[in-house]
Amino acid sequence: MSVQTFSFQAPFELESGYVIPGYQLGYHTIGQLNAEKSNVVWVFHALTANSNPVDWWPGLVGNGHLIDPEKFFIICVNMPGSCYGSTGPLSINPVTGTPWYHSFPFFTPRDMIRAYRPLKNFLGIDKIKFGIGGSMGGQQLLEWAIEEPDLFEHIVPIATNAFHSPWGRAFNASQRHCIELDPTWKSEDPLAGINGMKVARGIALISYRNPDTYNFYQADTDLNLLGPYKSESYQAYQGEKLAARFNAFSYYCLSQSMDSHQVGRGRTGISAALKKIRAKTHLIGITGDLLFTEKEQVFLAENIPGALLHMIPSIYGHDGFLLEFDAISGIVLDFLQKENPSQRPSAYSVT
Repeated sequence: MSVQTFSFQAPFELESGYVIPGYQLGYHTIGQLNAEKSNVVWVFHALTANSNPVDWWPGLVGNGHLIDPEKFFIICVNMPGSCYGSTGPLSINPVTGTPWYHSFPFFTPRDMIRAYRPLKNFLGIDKIKFGIGGSMGGQQLLEWAIEEPDLFEHIVPIATNAFHSPWGRAFNASQRHCIELDPTWKSEDPLAGINGMKVARGIALISYRNPDTYNFYQADTDLNLLGPYKSESYQAYQGEKLAARFNAFSYYCLSQSMDSHQVGRGRTGISAALKKIRAKTHLIGITGDLLFTEKEQVFLAENIPGALLHMIPSIYGHDGFLLEFDAISGIVLDFLQKENPSQRPSAYSVT
């Protein structure tokens, strides 16, 4: 199962007003589209993932799991700006004939879903049974459900928000500052800023997890130890791990994309935008999520018509959306099997 490529060869205007001369999307399809075209599931990935959800959501996507290719036609697209097949900072700018590097114009989540539309049409998709995505993937899902209210039958946004908070933007800005302070960052080289990105990833991990995660998994058992400590080596390990598969340019611009998320922009406000959603909506939040807080999940539930909300307890913090397979599967299966869940009043519970 290899990445496929879709090319859009026409000018494409971004929300910023910048016009990009076409773009490329890397994407995966898994399973078969049925004759009625009624079995489409669109999966939206988070910040540094790729378009193969079996890779990063193995407990949810794959044979015998919630999103089973024996039942569904599964689509996942690599976000523009990333480095897994879609147009990004290391791609060739067709105007200059050289890589974009620092001049790459970031896509907002709204730009991203607008870029997916031509691919949807190319694949012959008129209706999506359900869309699902966590974190930045959930941001894209909400944007598309607002932009095309009749496209999705069901949506499952997980650990996401209606707009990226000042708190979340501060984390991302601090990470970009790490990259900017890397002395190599201004170079036009694929490895520019890579050491800064390693430090940035350590900052990110603090927001993806929480004190309970670190206190449980990174505790030092030697009471006489004066260093090095497990938590310190863990931070370094995570930076090296990301640097082996990602680049600082994509990391930098995708964090800008996340910061730009604001469903109310140009739509007479956030609440008015969310009220346009007609898909049956089941929100899932993670208790102890420092980055996409419980308060933000409740806000979505209160403003999306008929939305249901479940909060999942997890020691993993925000990363629980990637790891709590059983809880998420149970909630979504129950949601999909019930008749017209959007006709019921909003519900808020902790599983």
